[in-house]
Amino acid sequence: MSDRAQVSDTVTGLIEPFNKKGVALSDATTFQGDLEWDSLTVMDFVASIEDEFDIIITMNMQAEIETVGQLVDAVMKQKG
Repeated sequence: MSDRAQVSDTVTGLIEPFNKKGVALSDATTFQGDLEWDSLTVMDFVASIEDEFDIIITMNMQAEIETVGQLVDAVMKQKG
């Protein structure tokens, strides 16, 4: 299994508690449109991502991340 696949599996696992509508997740799933998250949910989720991967996701990065795939790529880049 590739590193990206492992990160993707972990990210989707972290999304599940926040996925109140049971949306099927893919790289193209959007946080605002598909999952309908509000800003508080986003903050809670970002905190769980930061804790899990021991990284910091800045506000600027958050503004650019709209899909699950973009988040996985951002985590990969941060993990370097």
